[in-house]
Amino acid sequence: MRVVDARWDPDTYLRHAGERARPFADLLARVDATGPRAVVDLGCGEGALTASLAARWPAARVTGVDASPEMLAAAAAHAVDGRVAFERGDVRDWRPGGPVDVVVSNAVLHWVPGHAALLGRWAGWLAPGGRLAVQVPGNHRAPTHRLLADLCTSPSWSSRLAAAAPPADPVLDPAGYLDVLTGAGLAADVWETTYLHVLRGPDPVLSWVRGTVLLPVLARLDDEAAADLTAEYAAALRAAYPARADGTTVLPFRRVFLVGAATT
Repeated sequence: MRVVDARWDPDTYLRHAGERARPFADLLARVDATGPRAVVDLGCGEGALTASLAARWPAARVTGVDASPEMLAAAAAHAVDGRVAFERGDVRDWRPGGPVDVVVSNAVLHWVPGHAALLGRWAGWLAPGGRLAVQVPGNHRAPTHRLLADLCTSPSWSSRLAAAAPPADPVLDPAGYLDVLTGAGLAADVWETTYLHVLRGPDPVLSWVRGTVLLPVLARLDDEAAADLTAEYAAALRAAYPARADGTTVLPFRRVFLVGAATT
């Protein structure tokens, strides 16, 4: 999958902030770093979760890195002099000024093709005893993505959207990431979890994807075409994720987690 080239909207992304924060917390619960001094969050987004790293490790200087000026503008509210800072940078080529004790990347690498090699590079930044902690969505064969891919490649839309269709396999399976981490010389802890998000409101699954996979698709369309595409997609999502009797909608969401530990 190509790196997203659309403008990120922090407000849209944060409509489901609680559900999006839970995998971050579950990832960090398995990071047993003690007293790290240098912590980096690659693809930090709007910064709230990055700031939580400083609360967890009070002696650390935390640097959040993101390519989106919109996200970084929102992240500025979470900057703390001497403790938490944010930088604009592409996770594919940003580099720290020295060894890092904890490298975190949450829900970013599915946008980056060939990121297995990138993980090896990040592993090389770690100080002795350092930790690399990554979470990637693993739901790209789910109806949210499959239905959108079908629309993008349909006769009505393929001339404009075929190149934007979400691929089925932008991330590795857990065993693949285990091989990547061990190949980089790290002790690996890799697992997957499927969350059942209970969503509320009208077209809640559409609301969820507006801040993620739908973003680069709509960026290729004018307002009228975007509205038409969204209407078609919304109808397909309602059929795939029907509302329950209590008015809620369940969105299963698989995520893959990997934590690598450098030798001391």
